[in-house]
This record gives sequence, structure tokens and C-alpha cells, in this order.
Amino acid sequence: MFPAFRRITTKRMPDGRSALAEDISIEINDIGLADFWTTGTMPARCDEFVAFGAQPARLEPPPSGTIFRYFVIPPQGDISTEAYKQAVKNMFAAMQGSHCQVDTRRHPAMHTTRTIDYVVLLRGNVSLLLDEGDEIPVRPLDVVIQRGTNHYWVNRGSEPALLMGVLLDAAF
Repeated sequence: MFPAFRRITTKRMPDGRSALAEDISIEINDIGLADFWTTGTMPARCDEFVAFGAQPARLEPPPSGTIFRYFVIPPQGDISTEAYKQAVKNMFAAMQGSHCQVDTRRHPAMHTTRTIDYVVLLRGNVSLLLDEGDEIPVRPLDVVIQRGTNHYWVNRGSEPALLMGVLLDAAF
């Protein structure tokens, strides 16, 4: 559906000089995610290196960690309610995020993460659905600061929407 991303990672040599650490392609997985980088502590370690592909995508970063992520929101489509609910359940389970679905009354894919997310819509159109109020239209290059609130991204268009985000572990 979309081309792979190229991730160029730098490193600091023992003498303090900079060098290329890695130049790789990162594919989007079957649930529409491509994680570019994850850290496990804050402050993050510049010498920490993450081998991608060795770990499954997780909905939330590790404690005191971060995730730099690209994600796809497909068009809503014509799928039965029961099939959709099962697909959502499977997706959250695959991402170790079933515990994040605390209130799905407004939409079966609503979820709350213990994170602060910086999200930018790159292409397409989506709406942000919250517990209260109308859907909030989001257009390309709009930025959403998601602060541990129950939400879901709705794509009522005909093309997939492409978003990029940084997720920071947080506390309520």
C-alpha cells in the first residue's frame, strides 16, 4: 500500500566524532504501523541502540520510554459491526493494548493510553473522536497533542490517512 521508510541512524564514536550507525528500510506491518525508534528510559541514552523487527509493535512505550511511530488509518469501509469489533479486539491484543480499551461506548476502537502523544497528519483526512463533543476534523499538517485521553481516529474518506507520532510514557 505504501513504500517502506528509510531510517538513517547516526552514532557517536568513542572519540566523539559522528558516524553512520545504520541505513535501513522499515516496512509498515499488517496493522498499519511502522515504529522508527523506541527508548526505554528518560533521559534517553544516546548509546542505546534498538534492533527493529525483533520485537512486536506495542500500543504504549515502555515505562519512562518513548516511541516514534508512523501509522495508517484506513477508510472506515463496509464491514459488519461484529466483524469490526473482533478485528479491533485482535489488533489491541496483538499490540499488548487490550487494557487500554476502558470505555468503548462511543466507538469500539476508543482507547486510553498512559502517554502524551505528539501527532501530525501527513496525508488524507481524519477526525479525532473524543468522549465529549463533535468529531474534530484534522487536516494535513495539523498537529494534535493527545494527553492520556480516550480517543479514536475516524477516516470517513476513501483513501488511507497517514499520521506520524511521538508517544511519551506519562502518568495520570
